[in-house]
Amino acid sequence: MQGDQNIQNMDNYLSSDSQNDSSNENSGKNFQDKKIAEGNTTAVKTSDAISQRDSQKANQSSRDEVVSEIEELDKKIRNTPMPEDLKGKALRSVERLRRMARRGSYSGEFETVEKYIGWITNVPWGQYTEDNLDIVRARKQMDQTHYGIDVVKDLVIDYLATMQLQNRKTSEGTKGEESGRSEVLRGSSANAPVMLFTGLQGVGKTSIAKSIANSMGREFSRISVGAMGGVQALRGQSRAFLDAEPGQIIKSLVKCKTMNPVIVLDEVDKASGNSGLLNDIMAALLEILDPEQNSTFVDHYLDHPVDLSKVFFICTSNSVGTLSTALLDRMEVIRFTSYSDEEKETIAKSYTMPDVLRNSGLNSEDIIIEEEVWPLLIRPVGFDAGLRQLERNLATLARRVARKHIEGTELPIRITKDNLREFVIPDQGPLT
Repeated sequence: MQGDQNIQNMDNYLSSDSQNDSSNENSGKNFQDKKIAEGNTTAVKTSDAISQRDSQKANQSSRDEVVSEIEELDKKIRNTPMPEDLKGKALRSVERLRRMARRGSYSGEFETVEKYIGWITNVPWGQYTEDNLDIVRARKQMDQTHYGIDVVKDLVIDYLATMQLQNRKTSEGTKGEESGRSEVLRGSSANAPVMLFTGLQGVGKTSIAKSIANSMGREFSRISVGAMGGVQALRGQSRAFLDAEPGQIIKSLVKCKTMNPVIVLDEVDKASGNSGLLNDIMAALLEILDPEQNSTFVDHYLDHPVDLSKVFFICTSNSVGTLSTALLDRMEVIRFTSYSDEEKETIAKSYTMPDVLRNSGLNSEDIIIEEEVWPLLIRPVGFDAGLRQLERNLATLARRVARKHIEGTELPIRITKDNLREFVIPDQGPLT
């Protein structure tokens, strides 16, 4: 009995040791797991801290870049000559950007302000091309590029002569503010004429305008008014719209880099088929072309007066039926008549043919055109008011001569009434 009791006590002791060992083992494992968990938490915290620090560095770097760009805008404004009130307005916009950048909320307005400053700093405020007022040289240069059109040439020469007298009085100190430069009087239609060239297509309205610019030594720009979508195309769009930009007038000044270019408003009679829109465009043109108003022309995008009084405006149209009476009252209407056959022959021989040969890689002695051929080239399909069909015929002829020469035909090649159909398109009027 006593032995059984001892055996039972021994079993209890062994069982207790086993439980203690198991408990100790579990405690050690729990301690190890706790240490691992603490280590993982520390690692996560360290990684988050590193990520946060890198993010802060990236944000600071981005903020520094924007601040640097803002300072560049400020420097650009201060170094560009422009009206003082406009400069102050632009500097205030930059200062607002600077304050927003400190708070990190600059991105929404930065691009809009940057675009606006880019335009106002590219407008050539106070920059003028020096006019060449030599009337003999001007007449000679216009004669070299255009035959006839004496009415237009005389008006341009009259204008240059008037500018010479103004310049002479300015240099004598009796009139004007600057010496050595003619100043066109604001509000004087006599000193700043606006010409309207009207006539059929192909009679040289746009090309003579380019010749006028060259003869005066001025920059040239052309604005197509035909089928213009809205008055914003001329006067710009308010900066309240995301895609706003200046109108074509300001863009022409920026392109020419001068405030006194020759600007051609082409096809003003085809502005729009919508009567309401056409009236709006006519009203905008009235302000642009009226010498009494254009010294304070306001583009909606720039929102600041721009002096257009020294711009030489030339308008072109095929007719005057769609133009408003008020607009016609501001312009000198010059009608371009059709060319006679004799004038076309002179123009073809002296002006058109040399250009065609040069563009075709041929010389003047490579083609011999007999006199009886010219009437067929001038009137292939009957009467043509302009010169474009004649130019196309001569270009076609020159290209065919170039081909025959490459194929082995010796130069010069003589063009006669009998072989003309080999060189120009045969299915045209008398050529058939």
